[in-house]
Amino acid sequence: MKVIVGLGNPGLKYALTRHNIGFWVVDRLSEEWGIPVGKEKWKAQVGEGRVGTEKVVLLKPETYMNRSGQSVRPALDWLKCDLEDLLVIYDDLDLPPGKIRLRLKGSAGGHRGVQSIIDHLGTADFKRIKIGIGRPDSPVPVTDYVLSRFNEEEDEPIADAVQRAVDAAKAWIDRPFEEVMNEFNRNRESRIGPPGEDG
Repeated sequence: MKVIVGLGNPGLKYALTRHNIGFWVVDRLSEEWGIPVGKEKWKAQVGEGRVGTEKVVLLKPETYMNRSGQSVRPALDWLKCDLEDLLVIYDDLDLPPGKIRLRLKGSAGGHRGVQSIIDHLGTADFKRIKIGIGRPDSPVPVTDYVLSRFNEEEDEPIADAVQRAVDAAKAWIDRPFEEVMNEFNRNRESRIGPPGEDG
């Protein structure tokens, strides 16, 4: 079994905002795999199906971002899913738009949705796909920035990043995550902003 969680906020008000990019990836996976995400379970929108011989559960918490762990923990408990089979997909301020980064584990890095999951699971040892949304050029509060929409210059790199995140998640279904991580982390250049390490 694989459980893939995309983080975001529920409702049309937030649907196209930077903070909801994790939802976008799950929606795309839902389309490509033919696994509808619409059941109400574990305070989330859920889709369950099979990809090849693997059972896959797609999860979009509806607790609002900062309480994501209130959905993820009961889902894993009910499904009796091992942490090694959990993948969380979310936005990252420290990556430029157009860049993704896969990680086996790590801190929340200031992301409150991820921190909520860490708090409820009691560990930070779960796989992630982080999608860059960049930081504001002007002194805009982070809260306002993550709830804003992408600008026209960012649309193409973001669409590309979402598709690569989808491709990485699909690759993980039948390949070791470390192998997928090495492949998708290889491209360290961004289509927006200067190249550089992101931690």
